[in-house]
Amino acid sequence: MTAPARPRTALVYGIALAGDALATRLVQRGWRVLVADDDPSEGKRARAATLGATLVERPTAEAVAGLVADSDMVCPAPGVPESHAVIVAALATGTPIRTEIDLAYEWEQERAGGPRPMLAITGTDGKTTTTLLTAHMLAAAGHRPAAVGNTEVPLVAALDDDIDVFVVECSSFRLNWLECFRAEASVWLNFAPDHQNWHTSLASYEAAKARMWANRRDTDVAIGFAADPVVMRNLLEAGGPTRTFAATGAHYHVVDRELVGPAGLIAPVSCMTRSLPHDITNALAAAALVLESGLATAAHVRVALSTFEHPPHRIEPLGEIEGVRWFNDSKATSPHAALTAIRSFERVVLLAGGRNKGLDLASLATEHARVKAVIGLGESASEVTAAFAPFCPVQAASSMADAVERAAAIASAGDVVLLSPACASFDWYPDGGYPARGNDFKRLVASLRERVGAR
Repeated sequence: MTAPARPRTALVYGIALAGDALATRLVQRGWRVLVADDDPSEGKRARAATLGATLVERPTAEAVAGLVADSDMVCPAPGVPESHAVIVAALATGTPIRTEIDLAYEWEQERAGGPRPMLAITGTDGKTTTTLLTAHMLAAAGHRPAAVGNTEVPLVAALDDDIDVFVVECSSFRLNWLECFRAEASVWLNFAPDHQNWHTSLASYEAAKARMWANRRDTDVAIGFAADPVVMRNLLEAGGPTRTFAATGAHYHVVDRELVGPAGLIAPVSCMTRSLPHDITNALAAAALVLESGLATAAHVRVALSTFEHPPHRIEPLGEIEGVRWFNDSKATSPHAALTAIRSFERVVLLAGGRNKGLDLASLATEHARVKAVIGLGESASEVTAAFAPFCPVQAASSMADAVERAAAIASAGDVVLLSPACASFDWYPDGGYPARGNDFKRLVASLRERVGAR
């Protein structure tokens, strides 16, 4: 008698948000799922149990190799770096590596009513805001969009939702192992060193971003930032229809404080709810996506720009205290992101530092002319203060509360106090990430306002 065939087996490594959603879908599709995690918890153990699996906790490299050998496919969570033992083992054995957006795209193509369109966004900075703004433009056009991917909702978790277009935020982690994912229109916002604690090299990081265009069809439109040479080099290599955006010198640009595209006027800058330089380029990128895909008109874009609410922790205004404006930019976890924020103001008391992701924090000082003083935070406080010491007063804080008090003592009317760390937050905020850091800062600023108002 012939032994029954072994069910297809997938190893899901990391069972947080994306891994959980993917494992659930795999079980629904008849896969046997193995689950492993380097940071186990009771919640993860419970999730594994509901999938009919036992969570393999902190496996050794040898144990990982055994799990891979028992699997037909390896599905790493976004937090699993290129150098991880599970990736090394999968590459050594030729076991396919698949990410949640890739499998979700594949399964969407099998949808009974036909696949729904996808728009995609990648870049070092600005992805989430541009993703949400694009979805807002689509909603203004009467669509039911879902902002998915590197958001609170993985693409695979939204496949059964009542929506008609996906807007997919594509981090390099999700793009790195693509085999089939593509989008009707996609935009690459910018490129700068980041995530060097995940990728094996800067070249690997760039190659991951470029994979967003690897599976394009002849009708898919690729959109790139005209002011970024890395983006433009990859855009030229992508082939097919392309468009560019930038303040000047691009298909989508600004003329006399008006957003303009190939078909003419899109919207006046004055209608935007916020119009810092990067807000304008993000708006151009989102407009290009919805217009080039034919999913919205300039009139819809204009309505969306006038009603869009910016997500928190991204140059978020916290109000004014005794003539000093305070801003929370906790989402800025790279020097490139922090420099974008610094360039938005003329005189800044900068709060920066945290857990460095293998990046050059000295590059922050290229904008030293805008910085009045610097307060270093967390593990990399000394790196940040050393970069600025030749140019302005520097101090190191022992906590976020200490940093706020120091900033309040330094800043005077007309200044901006800016939390833009250029680093990850897991030194001071190991469980909550950048939102916890930003929320703590907001709480402390609110407390300062109350104390000042009571004087």
